[in-house]
Amino acid sequence: MGPFTLSIDMCRIGFLIVFLLFGCSDSKELRLQKFLLKGNLSLKERNTDQAVIYFKEALKLDDCYADALNNLGTISFERKLWEEAQSYYTRAIACRPGFLAAYFNRANTYYELKAYYNAQQDIQKIIQAKPDTAVAFFLQGLIATRMRDFPSALHSFDRAIALDSENVEYWVNRGTIQYYRRQLEAAENDLAVAARLNPQEANIYNTKAMIEISKGNHERALIEIEKAIKIAPGQPYFLNNRGFVFLMQGHTQEALQDIDRSILLDPENGWAYRNKGVYYLLVDEPEKALRMFKQALAMDSFIDKIHFYMGMAFLNNSQKKAACEQFKLSDEAGDAMVTVDQMKLCR
Repeated sequence: MGPFTLSIDMCRIGFLIVFLLFGCSDSKELRLQKFLLKGNLSLKERNTDQAVIYFKEALKLDDCYADALNNLGTISFERKLWEEAQSYYTRAIACRPGFLAAYFNRANTYYELKAYYNAQQDIQKIIQAKPDTAVAFFLQGLIATRMRDFPSALHSFDRAIALDSENVEYWVNRGTIQYYRRQLEAAENDLAVAARLNPQEANIYNTKAMIEISKGNHERALIEIEKAIKIAPGQPYFLNNRGFVFLMQGHTQEALQDIDRSILLDPENGWAYRNKGVYYLLVDEPEKALRMFKQALAMDSFIDKIHFYMGMAFLNNSQKKAACEQFKLSDEAGDAMVTVDQMKLCR
């Protein structure tokens, strides 16, 4: 399938509004706050370039002004300039070591950079300082999910729900983890709670589609993913997942259209390249399939069942030894995809 709620807009601690303290005796502090306020007002008016100018003017007065650095980091983040955002947040933290908002924002940035261990460290600092922060446990769960550490992810989502049981995203993500752990009834129960909280949350139906695929109910899976696409028509992950359903139904051309459109909308999604590799497997072009799987793995080493599909591509390309190596990795990842005949072949 592909990313699901993991791909939603991450929870960032945004631009910090600081009101002017007109009684302040420090004129430099007053000017810093004026630039910060002007920058935030520019952002409210969607004039991001002007906001950058104001925040940088503040830094000319004080190159260690953490609020301005944090806000510049968030602007860079929203422009998908991950390395630049990470640099700003790191400077903000160096200038104000207890700046939890910057730690949270940097954790989000590390997540996008796939620097998951660094993201974990930043989130842990927040949890140590404020152990009742539900969103910190939520992000911790997302990071653990990307690392395929499903027990830790489940624990983190449990903590998030205990602190905020009305947040639909927490229930959807816990349901998804239950699906990965093959606890399908528990997954369906969590998704039912999510649907009661907000039936317009598209990721509910995306995850339901995954569950139906695991049961072999491809028609039902298609119905569920169509519901997700109806709510969010241009969501590249849902299009990619519908493409996967089409692949499982043998509708290869319809699948290719969805997968290619998904890649066009988001060329950084390794799951879409995995699914395109599956397409090439089905149309008996194993060399092209291998290229797609290698590209997917280079983009994200935690893509589900990638080693099994790569093993099939090697096998179909008469590379038995390489295929068996991939099947072993697939088995170690708990994919439950390698058949008895394939295991015998590799003995």
